[in-house]
Order: sequence, then C-alpha cells, then structure tokens
Amino acid sequence: METSLELEQKLEKLRETLGGLESLLVAYSGGTDSAYLAYVAHQVLGDRMLAVIADSPSLPRRELAAALDFASSHGIPTRILLTRELDDPNYARNDGNRCFHCKDELFTQMEAARGELGFAHIAYGMNADDRGDFRPGQKAAAMHNALAPLVTANLGKEEIRALARAAGLTLADKPASACLSSRIEYGRPVTAENLSQVERAEDALHALGFAHVRVRHHGELARVEIARQDLPRALTLEMLDRITAALLPLGFVYVTLDTQGYRSGSMNDVLPVSAIASAH
Repeated sequence: METSLELEQKLEKLRETLGGLESLLVAYSGGTDSAYLAYVAHQVLGDRMLAVIADSPSLPRRELAAALDFASSHGIPTRILLTRELDDPNYARNDGNRCFHCKDELFTQMEAARGELGFAHIAYGMNADDRGDFRPGQKAAAMHNALAPLVTANLGKEEIRALARAAGLTLADKPASACLSSRIEYGRPVTAENLSQVERAEDALHALGFAHVRVRHHGELARVEIARQDLPRALTLEMLDRITAALLPLGFVYVTLDTQGYRSGSMNDVLPVSAIASAH
C-alpha cells in the first residue's frame, strides 16, 4: 500500500489526466472502481462528463438501483443505455470470450452516444491490478479506444478503495459484483430465463441474511457459494433446508453448497489455458 503522499500524488495524476480531456462518457457499473472514476471525473469536469450505465438482463436490479442511488447522492449525471448482448449469438453461446462480446456491445453503444451527445472521449474503470487478469473485455476497450484513467494514474484496487474511503464514499468497501452471466457455466447458453433464475436465487440468499454469495448455474444444479465466515451458519440442517426450499421452486432440481465458499471468478477455474490465451 502506498504512503499517503504517494497516494495523493496518484490522485493528482488522475485529476490531471481527466482535466486534460474536453469531455467524457464514463462506463459506470456501480462498482467501486467505476464509481470512484465517475465521482472524480464529475469533480474535475462537471457537466462535461456523463456516467453511462449499461442495463440488460445480466445486471441485477439491486445493483442498478444502488448505482443510480450513488450517482444521485453525489449529483453525478447519468444515462441508462439498454444493451442487447443477449441478442448476439457470439455472446449467448457463452464461451471464454463472452466478456469480449459484452464489452464490445457496451462500447459500440457508448461510441454512438458519444457522437450523438457531443462528447469527446469514453472511459472505463479498469485499474492497475486488472492488467494481469483474465479479462477479455480489455480487448474490446482497446478496439474502441476507451481510456483507462485509473491505470494512467497507476491506481490499484486497494488504493482506489482507500481514496474512496477518504472521500467518505459509502461504496469504498463494496465487494466486487460481476454480471449475472458470470454465474452461468461456460458452454451453457446465456438466456434471460437462466439469468433471472440466478438473480432470484441470490436475492433469496440475501433474504436469509447472507451478504456475499454467488449462485453458479450448472443446468439442473445450483452451486451455492457463501462467504467462508458465514459457512458455519449455513452448515446447519435447518439452514440447509431453508436454502433448498428457497432455490428448488426457481427451477433447479439439485442444490449444493460449495465447500470452498464465495470467491470471485470461480467459473474461470475450469477454462482451458488455450481459451484464456486467446482472449488476451
């Protein structure tokens, strides 16, 4: 972690980068990175920036509501773009390049909006730590000349959280929340129906008091990931029965609890190395 002086210098670099832009559309998901980018961009550019939310069946309704609430509370101008990645068979077939096709649709629509509204640039919330990860969306961003100001400022995930905390932003410690399609096992087509299954299942687990969860969709099987610190509460016969009773009516035949607990990107564990290499 950087010292406070080094962190302040990186923040100044971010402000300087944003200040050098005539105007900017920010791809805004409501996660910590994109929210902090939108927050600082609004501070620097005022009404010369616009936060753009891509809305589709792969975005949980609770995440959309939270993103809109955050933007409203800080006066950040927003626009919702209805993206149609599910209409693209390349996306719907759900191979290792699914995220590329999703981001290609997002940035295509952002470029159209940029031209229509008269903005000069588009940007997204990639941070310095993302550079070595398996993230096919970065290829789409490069194709569309999307800027990554957080990377330009060399800000990593924990540094962004620290800056958001210092700014008093409520989402400074918000857990990562990938799109609902990331819960569908690779090779199983992504449909509005199975995305809805996953969203309703996760909502049901939240209602049972589990804050950090993933429901991985394996067809008839729902693989439930719950944060390890919450597993003792989950591993009682009464709670297992309640989880089963909540998920079976959603169309699953079997419900299983993953003993490794909640972890980001667990579907990528089964991708062959060749699929990961082709996405870079």
